[in-house]
Amino acid sequence: MQRVALACAALALPMAVLAADGLQYNVRINAPGDLDDLLEENLDLLRYRGNPRTDREQLRRLVRTTPRQARELLATEGYYSPEVAVRLDDNGGTPNVIVDVTPGEAVLVGGVEIVLNGFESSGESPFDKDALRASWPLAEGEVFRQEDWERAKRAIVRAVVQTRYPRAQLTESVATVDPDTRRALLRVALDSGPEMRFGELKIEGLKRYPESIVRNLNGIKPGDVYDEAALQAYQAKLQDTGYFSGVEVSADLNALLAQQRDAAEDKQTGTAPPATIAPLPLLVRVVENKAKNVSVGVGISTNTGGRTSVSYDDLAIWGLRMKSAITLEQKKQNAHADFYFPTTQDGYNDSFGAALNRDDIEGETIRSASVYGKRAWGTPTLERSISIEYLNESRSIAGAEPTHAMSLPLTYAVTWRKLDNLIFPTRGYVLNATAGGAVLPLLTDQKFLRATARGITYRPLNAKNLFIFRGELGVLGSSSKSGVPATYLFRAGGDNSVRGYAYQELGVREGEATVGGRYLMTAGAEYQYWFKPTWGAAVFYDTGNAADSLSDIHPKSGYGVGARYKSPVGPINVDVAYGHAVRKARLHFSLGFTF
Repeated sequence: MQRVALACAALALPMAVLAADGLQYNVRINAPGDLDDLLEENLDLLRYRGNPRTDREQLRRLVRTTPRQARELLATEGYYSPEVAVRLDDNGGTPNVIVDVTPGEAVLVGGVEIVLNGFESSGESPFDKDALRASWPLAEGEVFRQEDWERAKRAIVRAVVQTRYPRAQLTESVATVDPDTRRALLRVALDSGPEMRFGELKIEGLKRYPESIVRNLNGIKPGDVYDEAALQAYQAKLQDTGYFSGVEVSADLNALLAQQRDAAEDKQTGTAPPATIAPLPLLVRVVENKAKNVSVGVGISTNTGGRTSVSYDDLAIWGLRMKSAITLEQKKQNAHADFYFPTTQDGYNDSFGAALNRDDIEGETIRSASVYGKRAWGTPTLERSISIEYLNESRSIAGAEPTHAMSLPLTYAVTWRKLDNLIFPTRGYVLNATAGGAVLPLLTDQKFLRATARGITYRPLNAKNLFIFRGELGVLGSSSKSGVPATYLFRAGGDNSVRGYAYQELGVREGEATVGGRYLMTAGAEYQYWFKPTWGAAVFYDTGNAADSLSDIHPKSGYGVGARYKSPVGPINVDVAYGHAVRKARLHFSLGFTF
């Protein structure tokens, strides 16, 4: 009997699974544009298909309610007078449901009334109400979509709370739709609340490091109007110093709450609230990094092969910050120690250091020792620096006598950035230019001038389609290439140059080796398609070369396909590129936005 019961249970199980699948039926939606996607993603008719509780009677109820639900969904896209017809074919077999949609003409924005209450300023520069009204994104004549309406309201509030009036709020929002005239009249009212200004700087959490590290980076002065962008910029500067594992910059919330309590008491007693509130202290909370830190890392690069590194950082040595490391790669080895002064009150970042390098690339071996100093200043959108370096270098290639060169060049560099996002850029550009050289006979075997220019621009078509264009130029002028350190010459090829070729494979042939040239020209174009928010695919074409004269630059091309992933630490790029000149395919891997 137990065996019979088990057999019945075994038969009953698949029957229960089949019953749990619910009624299966086909749905076809005939609607223009993207409206079919809207209905497919939101109609109950599709949401409950296959639900265990869905039977034929439930299907008929879903069919009856579909026109009303479809009209509500279409209204969110601006179609308030659509025609929706639903047919059910249930003559045996799998039921078929056909939804025909004729949306009609969309409702347009007929007028916008923006009422601004408050916005009284205690300073000499009044708030620009006209500019705020002009920034309203949902203009007259545009299709009235619910999503755009909500986005516009959020945008106008955000534009106010980010500067001067962080307590502003929307007090009224009305959209009056007339289906007959197909026009929507919009009205929003915004109350500014009191104007807020910054007070004195307060610092919490400092134990190991001097206050000057925090104060010298502060560009916000007492009396400045509240500006969220200024807070974020200040916080980013502090995070970039390396002294802190956590940084929070804000207006002092406790002081704000105290003033809010006072305002509430004034309201109860009938006292008029002030148009402005007392300056709020600028509060900086930090969590300090350990003064000394040792780390070990291993990795691999498609440019330079396997890598092992050991780094040692000391954030409080002689009042300076030191970063040092020894990095061993298959093609490059490096040891360096850099010392950084705290940022000055004028915004200058001064540093100096020393390094030992050995490169073994394309048959050329370069050993060098250098000492250098640098001053950098500016903002994330405009960075500038001036540096001086003494370089002593020995160079050898197979079948030739080793050579030696030393130089003391001075270099000025400038970088312009205009990007929508510094980690995952999708719009804007970055330009970098350097100019300098060794023009004095001091510690220099061969005088020279050197200049470079690099650029990359991002051109989106929409959220899923993106074009990227990049280029690089380099030129070195000297009476002779002999005596110029190979470090200052140019080569091309690799992950962030001309893909399809090995790292610095393109240059001037000298015996069995490839060495650097006086001139460099590279360019690249890439198309990315993001089929998911974090996953994309790419096709690209790169070209370029290095040579000792412009007439000898014969560009080598590489092209291929790649995968893109937006990881928490930055974009991951994996490419397979074919080098046309070498007739080989090569894998390239890079992490992060590199420029």
